[in-house]
Amino acid sequence: MTNNGEQSQRRVVGFLGIGLDNEDEHKRLTRTEHFFLVGGSEATHERMQETAIRFTSELQRRGKELEETPLPEIIEIFHECRDQDSKSLD
Repeated sequence: MTNNGEQSQRRVVGFLGIGLDNEDEHKRLTRTEHFFLVGGSEATHERMQETAIRFTSELQRRGKELEETPLPEIIEIFHECRDQDSKSLD
């Protein structure tokens, strides 16, 4: 079990995105400063890339480094990216 001191030291340092709907056997891989995206169909991989771009842009707009951003704020940014993604699919 961890104590409060150890929990306060936890931080997010990156993300792994895995697409599982690839049927064309094409190997897709994208690596950025904070994201490592693997697999997926062309559309799925492109959507993961768009999310990574939007997330990084929003983090920069807020003037934050990922490692210093609290988890609730990271989740909030992902929700905003998802909402933007949903609107672009309409």
